Amino acid sequence: MAGNTATAGEEMYDLLIVGGGINGAGIARDAAGRGLSVLLVEQEDLASHTSSASTKLIHGGLRYLEYYEFRLVREALIERERLLGMAPHIIWPLAFVLPQMNSPRPAWLVRLGLFLYDHLGGRKKLPATRTVNLARSPLGNGMKPGAKTAFVYSDCWVEDSRLVVLNARDAADRGARIETRTRLVSAAREGGQWRGEIAGPEGTRMVSARVLVNAAGPWVEDVLQRAASASQDRGVRLIKGSHIVVPKLYEGDHAFLLQNPDKRVVFAIPYEQNFTLVGTTDEPWDGLPGKAQISPAETSYLCETIRRYFARQIQPEDVVWSYAGIRPLYDDHASSASAVTRDYVLDLDTAGGRAPMLSVFGGKITTYRKLAEHALAKLEAFFPAASSAWTAGADLPGGDVPGDDFEALLARMTSMHPALPVPLLRRLARAYGTRAARILGAAQTLEGLGTDFGGGLTQAEVDYLFEQEWARSAEDILYRRSKLGLHVPPGTVGRLDSYLARRLCAAEAVLVS
Repeated sequence: MAGNTATAGEEMYDLLIVGGGINGAGIARDAAGRGLSVLLVEQEDLASHTSSASTKLIHGGLRYLEYYEFRLVREALIERERLLGMAPHIIWPLAFVLPQMNSPRPAWLVRLGLFLYDHLGGRKKLPATRTVNLARSPLGNGMKPGAKTAFVYSDCWVEDSRLVVLNARDAADRGARIETRTRLVSAAREGGQWRGEIAGPEGTRMVSARVLVNAAGPWVEDVLQRAASASQDRGVRLIKGSHIVVPKLYEGDHAFLLQNPDKRVVFAIPYEQNFTLVGTTDEPWDGLPGKAQISPAETSYLCETIRRYFARQIQPEDVVWSYAGIRPLYDDHASSASAVTRDYVLDLDTAGGRAPMLSVFGGKITTYRKLAEHALAKLEAFFPAASSAWTAGADLPGGDVPGDDFEALLARMTSMHPALPVPLLRRLARAYGTRAARILGAAQTLEGLGTDFGGGLTQAEVDYLFEQEWARSAEDILYRRSKLGLHVPPGTVGRLDSYLARRLCAAEAVLVS
């Protein structure tokens, strides 16, 4: 909660965080858990850009070994196991098949990289790399004839936008204020603190903070300009990454890591039961930050990759959905987009002893928790009364699954709601973990969950997302809180937006009264 006001009626916080992506939400959670007062502002929805446009993996980054990013890979591998334990409902192990057909790298070099990958991070929960013959293994189904040797290693899947929301939810549960659709208009140092003008649904107001945290992702330099600040020797390099979703290419719950002649790699991953997710690309982005779309050239590149390996010869017209995001990578002046470091840099600007500003450059989803911990370490001199680091073993909301046994959780839910469809219960358990009980309540029938919006989305879930997870539009719910946009019937978007508008009007009326 806010501390003392800077002037009469003005809110005062320890941290004003700009940006509701994974880094901003992670820092807010860590700081709130240390007893600091936090305000996070996000100009759109949580995870509305980069953090929801990832390949949806918690991984060490096998290909980063080629660029000698050993520190980053080690940190990411350690975090991979920590996050798996913190959120077993939205993160789970995934086997990756790495075929050696069409490989631009010799098999011995790939195997050496996988040996390092297995051992750099002190792997405990995931299986070690093994070699298979795809011609004789079910892992080779769907592939072109001639596929033989492949290596199988492990990483994890993550519901990326839900990871952001759960960090924000936990931050709010610990006292942070999370304001979406709220923009930082300007900020200036005054008397040893920051005064910022923010504009949101309820109008414009001034707030004060001891520290300004710039976690705006692609907009990090824009925020520096709004704060009349310049970061020395730091910069962000914008890279577009695009993905396509096509009808299922193969049977099985394993993924593929495919090597291209240009040495770039592309993932093919099971997606939403009936589809395969294919990506990503790495293209320089010279435009302004904002919404991005896949280009025809990127679509052709991804389809060509699939045709190189799989029996099914997909074409651009087979794509059922695509998405693209702008990655705000730290500019290390690498010669190609795919070689730019995925490591992060934290830049602390105290401007001659005045109010500090911490800017976040780069980073990846897997290392967000450690990034937040490092960010708070940089700020500890300004908050000597704050408690120590605490997030390493702390479950995220819904992640307190006994024994990390998801199937046991699902079995309990099924026994408590025997008349509800198991696919619905499984999806709710995956999305909300133990907090699915807050949606289901005592309902024993679908009718008990209220209006059916289609695709398994009910009024009870929509109400929860509105009240607890800052969802305000159909897009928020259908493509970030879930991927039900691929499953709902025509008309759902309009019905859902109308319902949410009524909920918002009712909530505003209560505030006015």
